[in-house]
Amino acid sequence: MKTQGNLTKVLLMAAGLGTRLRPLTDETPKCLIPIARRPLLDYWLDRLMPTPARNVLVNTHHLREQVRRYIDAANRRGFGSDRFQIDEAFEPTLLGSAGTVHANRAFADDADTILIIYADNLSGIDLSSLLAFHDSHPDPLTMVLFRTDFPERCGIAEVDESMRVLHFVEKPARPRGNLANAGLYAVAADAFREMAEMAAFDLAFDVLPKFVGRMRGWEWQGYHLDIGTHESLAQAEADVAQGCLAPEFRRTSRWKAPE
Repeated sequence: MKTQGNLTKVLLMAAGLGTRLRPLTDETPKCLIPIARRPLLDYWLDRLMPTPARNVLVNTHHLREQVRRYIDAANRRGFGSDRFQIDEAFEPTLLGSAGTVHANRAFADDADTILIIYADNLSGIDLSSLLAFHDSHPDPLTMVLFRTDFPERCGIAEVDESMRVLHFVEKPARPRGNLANAGLYAVAADAFREMAEMAAFDLAFDVLPKFVGRMRGWEWQGYHLDIGTHESLAQAEADVAQGCLAPEFRRTSRWKAPE
């Protein structure tokens, strides 16, 4: 069993171009698109507040200066100083999700667990429960899973009765199930370093298949929405107005597959 993490760090993947949200993303980076008048990154910092996270690293690329100002302001207003430190990892050229891990391999130093989070989702996920599950089993990686109606658009995992992942394929032509990768992982520090040493480009295509048999799935049945289109952004506005991030929404799946 893994010991309860003494130090949890967080890598927030936020460097994407958000091309399907143009023209909004011509002037605002996707991770700062407002939902109910709050930038999307605010919601992830809210989710992290109850966790033992002490260090948050946000990768940047498109409209980097705006995200830099957001990070500085977040550190000043209390997301940082009293709770955790937020830092930036600038990518002059987009590196891909696995490339970001490779470029920031030293981030695992002095850490027990690293949360890797794709920040372009609005989510009610209980990260403390995810970390508790991750600490309860001996495997070095936990992948958050959800049930999808569109398995051909997602990474699909097959698990055994202990939730160990026995098979994983990204966007399979003939899906063998509907348990899909949510793009959120709890990773032991040694596994993070192993990912980095692969010097790969994409986590789902290039890295996760190499952890089959030694990672677990953790199914989230609550609210999560990919903010990838104008339609999903409008849906997010309506959902927030209806209290989608309240605990009771965890009993009803609101997952939508990326288009």
